[in-house]
Amino acid sequence: MLKYNVRGENIEVTDALRSYVEKRLNKLEKYFELNQDVIAHVNLRVYRDRSAKVEVTIPLPYLVLRAEETTDDMYRSIDFVSEKLERQIRKYKTRVNRKSREKGLQDFFVEQPQEEEKKPSEFDIVRNKRVSLKPMDPEEAILQMDMLEHDFFVFEDAETNGTSVVYRRNDGRYGLIETNE
Repeated sequence: MLKYNVRGENIEVTDALRSYVEKRLNKLEKYFELNQDVIAHVNLRVYRDRSAKVEVTIPLPYLVLRAEETTDDMYRSIDFVSEKLERQIRKYKTRVNRKSREKGLQDFFVEQPQEEEKKPSEFDIVRNKRVSLKPMDPEEAILQMDMLEHDFFVFEDAETNGTSVVYRRNDGRYGLIETNE
């Protein structure tokens, strides 16, 4: 059973808004086993420019589903988030259930009838690239990434000699992933 923890920032969560969130997210229940208590953490936020952001996090035993969307309408944001979550569940359920069966763990998604039409695998690797890592600092890596118009850049950190990745975050800022070597 899906339970809800709905919070509002700069907005009062009215009964109508709570009801709409529950109505849209209840459609996800068909993917979960009935004996599970799953809590959906929903955060509704309104900014000064009147844009509405909806964040939903659903922690599961072996997976955390998370989606967020910002639009000019709170109800549209809720719709988009529920659609994103449903796509995530459909994408992961086959892979997670396959791995769970291999490990002997219980499935936590309900099996849906399979479509007869065979679709190409979403995980087909269509290109393989080999790169030589140049020693540089993270700032230089960000400049290289921006120059190449990529969303990430792999490099050898000149200070630690480890492999690192810089990436562009959704908010436009940058992130750094470092390896433990």
